[in-house]
Order: sequence, then C-alpha cells, then structure tokens
Amino acid sequence: MVISAENRYDDALLANVHPPGWTNPHPAHSYNLVVVGGGTAGLVSAAIASSLGARTALIERDMMGGDCLNVGCVPSKGVIRGARAAAELAWLREENLLDGAPGTLSNAPAGTAGTVSFSAAMERMRRIRSEISSHDSPKRFRDEFGVDVYVGSGAFTGKRTLTVTGDDGSTRDLAFSRAIIATGARASAPPIPGITSVPYLTNETIFSLTELPRHLLVIGAGPIGCEMAQSFARYGSAVTLLEMAPRVLPREDHDAAEVLRKRLSAEGISLLLGVRVASVEAAGPKGRGDAPATIRINYLDANGAEDTLEGSHLLVAIGRSPNLDGLGLDAAGVRFTARGVPVDDHLRTSNRRIFAAGDVAIPPKGTAPLLFTHTAEATAGIAVQNALFFPSARITRLVVPWTTYTSPEVAQVGITEQDALASGTGIDVHRHEMSMVDRARLEGETEGFVKLITRRGRKGILGATIVSAHAGETIAEIVLAMKNGLGVDALTSVIHPYPTQSEAVKRAATGYLKKKLTPRVRRMMEWWFRRRR
Repeated sequence: MVISAENRYDDALLANVHPPGWTNPHPAHSYNLVVVGGGTAGLVSAAIASSLGARTALIERDMMGGDCLNVGCVPSKGVIRGARAAAELAWLREENLLDGAPGTLSNAPAGTAGTVSFSAAMERMRRIRSEISSHDSPKRFRDEFGVDVYVGSGAFTGKRTLTVTGDDGSTRDLAFSRAIIATGARASAPPIPGITSVPYLTNETIFSLTELPRHLLVIGAGPIGCEMAQSFARYGSAVTLLEMAPRVLPREDHDAAEVLRKRLSAEGISLLLGVRVASVEAAGPKGRGDAPATIRINYLDANGAEDTLEGSHLLVAIGRSPNLDGLGLDAAGVRFTARGVPVDDHLRTSNRRIFAAGDVAIPPKGTAPLLFTHTAEATAGIAVQNALFFPSARITRLVVPWTTYTSPEVAQVGITEQDALASGTGIDVHRHEMSMVDRARLEGETEGFVKLITRRGRKGILGATIVSAHAGETIAEIVLAMKNGLGVDALTSVIHPYPTQSEAVKRAATGYLKKKLTPRVRRMMEWWFRRRR
C-alpha cells in the first residue's frame, strides 16, 4: 500500500496503523492462535480469539486495517460521497430548484461540477479515514483485546513455528497450536505492453491525488472502474472507460449492467466496450516532475480496428495478486498458487493446523465469492471457530451479497438470471421497476428495478438483483430470507413504512402470488364469490 505522510491527516493515519518505534512484545511460550495479516480478516480473527480467552498473536508488516481502511472501502466511499454531492447540485439545477440557469452533469466544465471542490473532498476523506484508523491500531488491539501485536514481517519456519522480523531488524520466534493466514491481496500490473513505463494509478494510489485529473483513462469496467469513473466525472474530469467485455460490470446481471451503462453515458463518460488494450506509452513533453504530460493507450476497437486515446492520468482497475511473498509457506507445508491459498469448506489449508481467511483464500469451486470486506469478516469468524474448536462451520453455508456503489447502486445475492439460464435451471423471474415506487419518484431516483429469481413453480429464492439508489441497504432483507430458508411468499407479508424505496422488494415478491392465480384458480374464486353474493 502507498500512503505518503504529506499532510496532518495522513500523518495521524500512519501513526495509528504503523506506529513508528513500536516495540514488539516478548513471545509467549506458545500461542493458541497466531494470525498473519492485520486487514479485516486478521483483525476480526484476533479480536474474536482473544475475546474467547485464547492466547493470540497478530502480525502485520504494512498497515493495520489493510486495504479496506487505507486504500479501499473507506477512502472510496469518501470520494463517492463528495461526487454524489456534486451530482445532487446538478440535479437541483436541472429541476430548477436553485437560483440560476439550469445545468447538467454532462455539460459542466472541467472542475466546476456544481460547487464541490475535489481537493476539499479528498481532504475530508483523509480526515475521516484518520479518525477511523484508531479502531484498527496496534495499541487498541493490545490494550483493549489483550492481543500480542507484532509490527513486522512474519515468515513460517516450520509447521507450527514462525519468525517475526521487526522494522528495526530484531526478530521474535513464535510457536503456535493453530494459525490463520489473512494477508489479503494487492493491485498488480496487468500484462499490457508498456504499462510499467507510465505512472499509472491503482486503488492503492488514486486516493493520494490532491488535484483533479484533466482526463482520466480507466482500464476495467468492473466495480472499482465504474465507481471511480463516475466519481471523477462528477467532480469535473473528462473520463474514458475501457472494457474488454461488451458491457460494463461484465459479471453482473445483464439488465443491471445496461441500466448503469445508460447512466454513465448520460453523465458524459466515454465508454469503449469490447475493446482490447494493445499497449500503453508516454506521449508529449514531460509534465510535473518526471511524469509524462500525456498518457497514450493504443487499442483495438470492437471491430478489430486500431485506434489511440490520450489522457492526463491512467487508472488500472483490473488485476489483483495475493500477498504471499516472504511467508515461508513451503516450510509450513501450505500449498499455494498464483491466485492464493486453496482451502476446504472449513477454510483449512493443506496444513490442517493452518487456516486462511479473506482475499488470500481460494474457496472450493461453487462457493460464493470471498473478495469483499464483509466476507473477510465472515470467513474470519469461521476460521476462528474451526481453529479453536471442532471444525463444524462451513463457508458453503454463507449467503453473500455484494454491491457496486455507483449511482444507481447495483446489489446482488445468489445467482443472476443469466446464471440460471446458462445452467439450464428452470426459473421464474419476479420484477418490479423503481419508476413505479412512489418514494423513488419523489427522490428523483427512478432508475433500476428489483428482480427476484425463484425455481420454476417454487417459492425458494435462488438469487436477487437490485438496481436503485439504495440497493446495498435494500438487499439485506432478501439475504435474511435466503439465510433462513424463507420463501418469496414471506417477503409479501413484510410491512414496509410508506413511502420507502424498499417497498419495491415486496412489490416484486407479489409477482409470485400473481403467478399462482392461474386461470383454473381464478375460475374457482369467481364461483366462490358468486355463491357469496
């Protein structure tokens, strides 16, 4: 991770997450649990284990809090919040709710989207991030949870031993009964010719910007690419988004991806879909420092024709690699690949005394994706339970939702409609448009829908897709139903406050009841009501 202490907020952050002069403790004779990695999975694992009374050690070589706190969820949502404020100002002008001439997002001059300052929004993000960082500090985990926190690099030296090398070069030898590998993953350069010859941005560096890019080029239209493309466009950057697949969010429901494509285009983002990046190179004279003033992308368009594109900044939003270097996994008897550490349903590695949790773990085939902060937390609980007690908790029992935090948000749980059709599963689709929800109309947030997938003729919920302004919040109701084996009919009996956007879930679920009203059932009902007149 890359954070340079160039302002008071980042100074405070680094003092919390990697305190200078930290003195590593003298090791216990043996630990019940040693956790390697201080990101979400590692912190949760250590906190749970120590709270249960287990003698616990936690090792972190970089920054406590991991990607989520430092270069992921926390800073990205801070950036998105400021961008949303710019969009809200533009919407107020479009609705003639402010004094002055109407304006739109797509025609706002660079740097003047509404009145939101990019540099001020970034400073606000850094302030909040630094305030939150105390929750993940070594001092808190030592004093509040009683965890032995080691700041330094941990490397296994055997199947039940490892050595920690501190920042000052001192070493500590630790013995353990059980261990959890929770080292996470990092951004990695994709195999694009010339990519390393330009100062490209990743999620680890984009949040260190202090000046708004003139023209941001984004490779990859997955969640990170779409979120940042929309945010920077709202601040006032010209933005071009390139994606090899024929749609944005290529792994999501196709209808959801189409809604977002239309919104991104409407906000002035140039979308190049179905393209292949051939190479990247510096173009033009040098800018500030040694950075090129212009970055050029050479690509093949959807028809195979060669073309070029130039911008001031490049964000690479594809490519992740597990943090496995220097861990000594061979010495520990832990099998690993370029993708991470394979685990079984109980999160055990090939060394049954060592478990893996979070982004570094490769789950069994068919398991829900684990590359989220909330699944890192969930897998940490499973790993601790199985490590300290009998291995009964299973990751295949998890019901995992995920959300892309664009406007509108895209939330998913279970299978998509396309997943079901591709597997040959007979399904019923129950859908309700947000444009038919009163609260959504009042808020001016009518894009999107709720889509529920059930097995054909059955009430069991196989999956759900929500596209709305608050999809990430709304989907929790469906996750609860799926986790507890409740059918879609149970959603029809939930009373929602009126007016709320979550009513769309109930309206979609009523589609199940409508399909049960077959012509034969309707004739029977008509006969009954005639008898009751």
